[in-house]
Amino acid sequence: MNDQPNRFDTAKDAARRNFDEARRRFGTGGDGELNAYGRWRERHPQFNKTIWTAIALVLVGLFIWWLLPGKLKGDVPRGMGGPQPVGVARVEKGPIDVTINALGTVTPLATVSVRPQVSGQIVHFSFHEGQMVKAGEVLAEIDPRPFQAALDQANGQLAHDMASLVNARIELKRQRALLAAKATSQQTLDNQVATVKQDEGTVASDVANVKTAAINLGYTKVSSPVAGRAGIRQVDLGNYVSAGQSTAIVVVTQLQPISVLFTVPEDNIGAIMARFGVGEAMQVDAYDKPQTTKLATGRISAVDSQIDTSTGTVKLRAMFDNEDGLLFPNQFVNVRLLVNTLQDQVVIPAAAIQRGASGTFVFVVKNDEADKAKKVVSMRVVTTGVQQGDRVAVTKGLNPGETVVTDGADRLRDGGEVTIPGGQTVVDVKAPAGAAGAGLSDADKAARRAKMMAVCGADFKKYCDGLKGPEMFMCMREHRNDFSDTCKAEMKKMRRSGGGAGGAPGGGPPPGGPPPG
Repeated sequence: MNDQPNRFDTAKDAARRNFDEARRRFGTGGDGELNAYGRWRERHPQFNKTIWTAIALVLVGLFIWWLLPGKLKGDVPRGMGGPQPVGVARVEKGPIDVTINALGTVTPLATVSVRPQVSGQIVHFSFHEGQMVKAGEVLAEIDPRPFQAALDQANGQLAHDMASLVNARIELKRQRALLAAKATSQQTLDNQVATVKQDEGTVASDVANVKTAAINLGYTKVSSPVAGRAGIRQVDLGNYVSAGQSTAIVVVTQLQPISVLFTVPEDNIGAIMARFGVGEAMQVDAYDKPQTTKLATGRISAVDSQIDTSTGTVKLRAMFDNEDGLLFPNQFVNVRLLVNTLQDQVVIPAAAIQRGASGTFVFVVKNDEADKAKKVVSMRVVTTGVQQGDRVAVTKGLNPGETVVTDGADRLRDGGEVTIPGGQTVVDVKAPAGAAGAGLSDADKAARRAKMMAVCGADFKKYCDGLKGPEMFMCMREHRNDFSDTCKAEMKKMRRSGGGAGGAPGGGPPPGGPPPG
């Protein structure tokens, strides 16, 4: 019995301590004096009631929002908020290019490292770094004096030996005259003939030495073997250079013409060779890295003789005049090879193409049959072909002259009403025969509505009795999971058969309009 009061007193003391701590934190200090927050509550006694009332209202509102159907949640079918503004484009008929895109490298036809061919000291440079030079233009000069002296020495030796040859020939003539007068022997004449031939050989050697000395003297003027741009100098004025050294004086790169090496997949080589093999000029355009600026236009000049088995590609070379110098050696460029040009193609902007569960489709704008002032869209399944930039060819599903949506298609549904900013007119063009989602006649729409009412009439009466128009659509969306299996199967079948690219987007009602209320 004595333990119970003790435990009660302990619990009471603990509760008192907690209360004092709470008062100290939120109302008063440890000595009972109100802190700033406590004084503010004393001046605003209505604060606690107001804040708790607001919290309760918010919680009640969230609970009601969670319970009520989609009307309060903004679950409104697309296209039911009034006509949607869209951007449109007219379907055209014209040529479209079949191109192959590749990554290429600008490769000069000649890159020459200009090295000295004689040894000596650099005494003069005749070019500036980065200057465009011509073939044969002098770039630098090596001290010519030793080579000039060697040439003079060779010329002197040649003159000396020429004089000896002339004297030997005169002596040979004299010996022949003496032999005719029987005043000398045959041996003396033969010795003189040999002397003449020996002097002729010496003169021939001297002539070669003179040519060699002249060539070496010419090598003291270092010239460019090709026309192009001179690079950064690799030796300075006053440096001693040697024939055959590894360090070049300067590197000259040919820029005009210039080539681009690139590779294409082996699957495309058949189409390329079909034109290249008969001598047709195949156009190649070189673009910068972001593919926004065309740098140059050239022609295919060579196709490699084999396929690279490691990559499955074939190397090609394209030649460019490069008159404006926009192609720079070793620059990476984007290459577009024109393989063929297809004529009389149905072409639309690539932005008009939409993709869904059932494939590729577009929204076609037409004038409303009941009110020509209104414009409605219908979904149309299309088959695309070649794409060139922002243009794409359509091989099936569209006719020239039709109008397609290029901007705002994400907000549309099949049969929705649209407006075109700027008041652009729409010309109704008959859809191609057999085009999926090409639109339904009034008779077909009526037949669809009658069939749906026969299957789903009981469900509509049970859940959506008396509703029409947008309210009917909203009711169908809210209770679509509550409908009978037969009704849901019929609605799904109608969406697939007449909804264009997979039925109405977002699981909306079937095409042909809502069933009558």
